[in-house]
Amino acid sequence: MTTPLRFGVIGVGTIGRAHLKRLRSPESPGELVALADVSAEAAAAAAQEFGTTAETLESLLARADVDAVIVAIPSGLHADTTIAALDAGKHVLLEKPIDVTVDAADRIIAAEERSGKTLSVVSQRRFAAENQFLREAITAGHLGKVTAANIEIALWRTQEYYDSGAWRGTWALDGGGALMNQGVHLVDLILWLLGDVEEVYAHGGLLAHERIEVEDTITITARFASGALLTFLATTTAYNNLPLRVAIMGDGGSAVTLSEKFTHYESRTGAAPEEFGAVDQQLGQLTDFVTAVQGGTRPLVTSIEARAAVAFIEAAYTSMRTGEPVKPR
Repeated sequence: MTTPLRFGVIGVGTIGRAHLKRLRSPESPGELVALADVSAEAAAAAAQEFGTTAETLESLLARADVDAVIVAIPSGLHADTTIAALDAGKHVLLEKPIDVTVDAADRIIAAEERSGKTLSVVSQRRFAAENQFLREAITAGHLGKVTAANIEIALWRTQEYYDSGAWRGTWALDGGGALMNQGVHLVDLILWLLGDVEEVYAHGGLLAHERIEVEDTITITARFASGALLTFLATTTAYNNLPLRVAIMGDGGSAVTLSEKFTHYESRTGAAPEEFGAVDQQLGQLTDFVTAVQGGTRPLVTSIEARAAVAFIEAAYTSMRTGEPVKPR
């Protein structure tokens, strides 16, 4: 029987607490050993709630009984903490995005390579059964030559959401607004489905919120290396949220999902299944990460792929500021 992977969680905010709950669930493939937070008070309270030990970052990384860490801190702080963990010999499951710049992503990738440890970045939408079916259909040519795609992330975030933390809505720590924070999952998904992007052009602005530095609405057009074209909307100004929409169009078929459920699927070579099994996407990614660590295999989401998502977003922000098309680097 395989010994459970022993985890430390770094960051006990909203996302960190979700990871703590998952590690404490009966289905968890890992074991919670300790946690750490920049706030000793918050760490102590979370440790009491989840029945574990509160540590400083340094003491957590020094523990021999911690095999891997989950990093769930503000995005712009990811690089230094992740590099410290890798250099300490820990495997890392890192919350999205990998960091907020390509340069920071490259620092993390260099640390991963020298450490020989496993690193994966949270991109759980790949684990939805519908999205895995869609990737298989595209790869197998069931949609023919893919010509276009459309992504719509029309969400609602109140002003109180942005006011709830000094880091929210800042370029330095949040890395951007609707695109970097809310849109990165769908950026990762469309790159996973359709491959590299050659050029990005964007318009964006702060249209419905106050006291933040970043955009709450952005529209993007892009061209894939394959020649397929993309339109992409990300906003946090859509009152009460709209369903996440993904549409893929090809000369042999087309598909549309709303909130990751097929509302349309047509193919010259067959239909989509009528039912897909329910999947806990976050648990699926945790299990994938543990399997990769224990088996020495590649996780479904790699650091290189996570870098590509940030490169796309960085290019979109550069285009938004300059009014020019930009090639992701």
